Amino acid sequence: MTSAPQLPLEPAAETDTSIPRHLRYTWDHEWLVVDEGNATVGITAFAAKVLGDVVHLRLPAVGSWVEAGESCGQIESLTAVSGLYAPASGRVLEVNTALADDPGAVNAAPYTGGWLFRLRVENIAGALTPDAYAAHCAHTQGDRR
Repeated sequence: MTSAPQLPLEPAAETDTSIPRHLRYTWDHEWLVVDEGNATVGITAFAAKVLGDVVHLRLPAVGSWVEAGESCGQIESLTAVSGLYAPASGRVLEVNTALADDPGAVNAAPYTGGWLFRLRVENIAGALTPDAYAAHCAHTQGDRR
């Protein structure tokens, strides 16, 4: 397995409300960063906090096509099962296989070791800026969809 690109994503002491400025976000609380046409995808610290302790993930299969805004997996916590939605359309290149043994990395480091999958981006629709996402979180009150 290759690792996700080295991304300066988290401050030294991440907080529940940290919203990295160089990422783009979705209404469903996923984040993405695109590098040379490939996107690394994960869920935000806000989503990780709302979900609680993540215990299992169903990620899209490598080689599968995902469509922006459509369900492409599930995240199971001790208290809920939530859909995972693709923040862009494209072919899945890689999934974070380390999460099979340590799904809690999604909670502990949502913007680094807890990344979910990478895809070759064909279309990004409706990505939010950090400021727009912060405003969305202020009004969401934990509603994932």
